[in-house]
Amino acid sequence: MNHHLLDFALVALVVWPSGTFAFIYFQPRIFYTGVRRVVLRGMGVKAGGIPVNTFYALPALNSPSMSKSALILTGNRDTLYTGGALDLGQGPQILHVPEMAGRYYTVEFFSPWLRLFAIVGRRTTGTRAGDYLISGPDWQGAVPEGVTKLVSPSNSVLVIGRVLVEGEGDLSTAYDLAKQIQVVPLTARQPGQQRS
Repeated sequence: MNHHLLDFALVALVVWPSGTFAFIYFQPRIFYTGVRRVVLRGMGVKAGGIPVNTFYALPALNSPSMSKSALILTGNRDTLYTGGALDLGQGPQILHVPEMAGRYYTVEFFSPWLRLFAIVGRRTTGTRAGDYLISGPDWQGAVPEGVTKLVSPSNSVLVIGRVLVEGEGDLSTAYDLAKQIQVVPLTARQPGQQRS
């Protein structure tokens, strides 16, 4: 009996640290993959899903009726969410944010290991309209004039944006702004084209 207990203890001493290390190391990637899948399937609120390299803005604040998706179960009751999944292996994308006139907003970019590698928003870039080129780590090319370059450590990117709703009567204005946070391929942008 003691022989089996000793064998179990030795196996546990080897397996426990190995399993713990594997879980800690791979957990961010597993979480990222799960969230990306939820986003591409429409976050439980958009029938037909959200295609890669496009954004979708949720039209309503968090509520029990939006609880179909664990991604939307947040404590925020004053924020509209927008976002999507990017595949930069198809080429760089240009993110456009509209004039926010001082309103709080953020657009956060995550790599597959959940590394937050860039934030566009009121605190980091201001609230003026702007365009941002998001490229993969190996992309070499010219950045259009007036566009800020953001380099991702991976070609796979998860993007989550938030736009503050400043009260009951502000929902439609905030939603209109959230819908204007969009990406287009660099190849779709005409030389010298400026967005407002």
